[in-house]
Amino acid sequence: MNAPGRPPALKISEIFLSLQGESSRAGLPTVFVRLTGCPLRCVWCDTTYAFSGGQLMSLPEILAEIASHQVPYVCITGGEPLAQPACLSLLSELCDAGYSVSLETSGALDIGEVDARVSRIVDLKAPGSGEFGRNRWQNLTVLTARDELKFVLQDRSDYEWARQLVAERRLATICAVLFSPVEGGLAAATLADWIIADRLPVRFQLQLHKVLWGSLRGR
Repeated sequence: MNAPGRPPALKISEIFLSLQGESSRAGLPTVFVRLTGCPLRCVWCDTTYAFSGGQLMSLPEILAEIASHQVPYVCITGGEPLAQPACLSLLSELCDAGYSVSLETSGALDIGEVDARVSRIVDLKAPGSGEFGRNRWQNLTVLTARDELKFVLQDRSDYEWARQLVAERRLATICAVLFSPVEGGLAAATLADWIIADRLPVRFQLQLHKVLWGSLRGR
């Protein structure tokens, strides 16, 4: 994307201020930087508009837009942010600037080069997503307590897969583990009941932004 000798630039779908709707940071006013492009095609994806289009922006332009919102929390999301190599530079520059930075990634690409100051929210793909085969299992070996694992679950089969993986890999001893229902695919209360019945060491979560604003883009 960047010609030799030119400063890094990224294809940006949107930058906006909202409340963090997921992860352990849910509820915090956060600037979201949504990068364009994703190599995956999950059947329940709710940001298909970010697959293409967007605006090419330099890192100084992106940082200036983020600074204009005047909040300390920044979330880099997509699409799949790591599909653009310059994302790594953006993450480091945000950390250098003093922001508390999180990265939402599918887990299909290597997270090992991400700045250690970033909280990596890794979305492991359950079988129902249609992209189970894209999971990069090596990512589990580099997770730290700063990171989080997210499972979006469509049905009981997805839940049983995730429950077994959490137990076998002892994932909850590594970092926070989050279980979410696919909107329109699994009743939230049903997933909550399963977690309670099994006493799972995971955090149930809904997409707070959708509770507040539905599918309104940029919120």
